[in-house]
Amino acid sequence: MGSFSHMVGDRTYQFRDLKDLMAKATPARSGDYLAGLGAASAEERVAAQMTLAALPLTTFVNESVIPYEQDEVTRLIVDMHDAAAFAPVAHLTVGDFRNWLLSDAVDAAALAALAPGIMPEMAAAVSKIMRIQDLVLVARKCSVTTRFRNTIGLPGRLSTRLQPNHPTDDASGIAASLLDGLLYGSGDAVIGINPATDNVPQVIRIVSMLDEIIARYDIPTQSCVLTHVTNTIAAIERGAPVDLVFQSIAGTEAANAGFGVTLSLLEEARQAALSLKRGTVGDNVMYFETGQGSALSANAHHGVDQQTCEARAYAVARRFQPLLVNSVVGFIGPEYLYDGKQIMRAGLEDHFCAKLLGLPMGCDVCYTNHAEADQDDMDVLLTMLGAAGCTFVMGVPGADDIMLNYQTTSFHDALYARRALGLRPAPEFEAWLRTMGIFDGDAPSGRLPTAFSNALLRLAAHE
Repeated sequence: MGSFSHMVGDRTYQFRDLKDLMAKATPARSGDYLAGLGAASAEERVAAQMTLAALPLTTFVNESVIPYEQDEVTRLIVDMHDAAAFAPVAHLTVGDFRNWLLSDAVDAAALAALAPGIMPEMAAAVSKIMRIQDLVLVARKCSVTTRFRNTIGLPGRLSTRLQPNHPTDDASGIAASLLDGLLYGSGDAVIGINPATDNVPQVIRIVSMLDEIIARYDIPTQSCVLTHVTNTIAAIERGAPVDLVFQSIAGTEAANAGFGVTLSLLEEARQAALSLKRGTVGDNVMYFETGQGSALSANAHHGVDQQTCEARAYAVARRFQPLLVNSVVGFIGPEYLYDGKQIMRAGLEDHFCAKLLGLPMGCDVCYTNHAEADQDDMDVLLTMLGAAGCTFVMGVPGADDIMLNYQTTSFHDALYARRALGLRPAPEFEAWLRTMGIFDGDAPSGRLPTAFSNALLRLAAHE
């Protein structure tokens, strides 16, 4: 790899290789400083950004930030690159690419056609020279639609993951949170539970309970227990009614090894879920979560900045045609994203890069209690993501996950975003809400369907 330089006044800044240039061009964040990769000054960052803007996009075709021979994610990125799809922008620099993306001539169809030709490092590079409004405007033009029991990602729609976690996996507690969320119109993306006890029998118990509820009331949604992929495969082998397969993923082979996964294992899981044929309107069966800092926290980043590593995770996700992907943006902690400003920037970068790569991207708008952030920051990020066409967000009682102990978005927050921005749930789910009397028109009716709620609680408690 060649080195790069840029002169500012009478000072010349040197960047030893492509990954050093990418890291120095990244807007400031604590994780890159923790790794010793960030720019030493604002002037150096601007010099790197100007150098990056002048870089031909074809550089990323010819050079890899992690060697092809050392990393199966790099091999995936290179081997899946669609040169024909890339051709319309192959002559551009990174800066020209930004201008092309923002131009009125580029619409959803053009961006969809381009997606297979975009390498994640290209998306990461252009995001580094974009303002917040640029990230919002381009992401808003991207249209990515997926299907299982309903249709996710249509224009004018914002879906939610109903997250009824409980610190002891108590069925009645889960059911109470589930009912609360349904009454606010949450749950069209997925009813997804992080189990407190992570073993195969517990996975089967929870997924069977959710399946019974969904089937009994003909709810057009899907369930998922967010356990390790090997547990889900084992549950499928034992006959469990699994809808979606979940897995946390990262942007390097070594980081994925830390999660206990390989590309071949993810494909095995996808095939197992497809064999059940449980989807009614589509067969997107995978659900992935990511987050800036995961590769660094595993010491598996190969000297690559955390945002570029994150974008590489989206190439992994894209390979398996997921129903849902989301960045759990502030969950890893302030060591990686220090405060509200860094979390907001990262969430919008992640959403932009994933949408550009053709993914159905959502965001867990969240922070840990020791971060320099609060719910006002989350309100701003939620609103910006809604404006950007975010596929889905989380719905948690009171925005406080009592099992995972972090702060996220509530059922009411999702309702706010829909009302403020004129957004609606997935169409099949919206029709169900009206049929059940939960919604009048586009808003909650304020009435509690007593027979439904009582039966749901009894069913969950196995009375």
